[in-house]
Amino acid sequence: MRVAELLTAAFLMGLSVYFMIHAAALPIGWQQGAGPGGGAFPFWLAVMMLVAAGGIFLRQAVGLLAERGSRRPFVSRAALRQVLIVVGSLLAAIALIHLVGAYVAIPLFLVFYLRVMGPVGWRQTALLALITPVVVFFFFEVTLKILLPKGITEPLFIPLYALFF
Repeated sequence: MRVAELLTAAFLMGLSVYFMIHAAALPIGWQQGAGPGGGAFPFWLAVMMLVAAGGIFLRQAVGLLAERGSRRPFVSRAALRQVLIVVGSLLAAIALIHLVGAYVAIPLFLVFYLRVMGPVGWRQTALLALITPVVVFFFFEVTLKILLPKGITEPLFIPLYALFF
């Protein structure tokens, strides 16, 4: 298990560096009158991912909290099944974004994830599925002026554009 954790952490560190290099192709600093550059969020998220993966790698390399000689599998079948379901549902949500837009795909993913994967009641699921797209809209579109894909729902946003822009 220790070798699998080291390899996974090393892979994630390499992936972080790859993301940082590509994000740095865009401006990552503050753009006067426009806010953060297009590469700022991806770059700093990749930095955080690099630090986290580096911490895991260091912890396992030094042997802190590692189970020496453990024959336990890196991931159980049940955990692997859950990960595959989440990955599949995320891929489906990403595919839906271009068809029905981010503001429909996000709540659909949240409803699936909270109700199927987690033991969350309908009231809390509905509340999160309704509030999240509103917060995302105000954060990205109104505050940062970053338009997200809307797919076939684009005409529904024309009155909001007139109100906020």
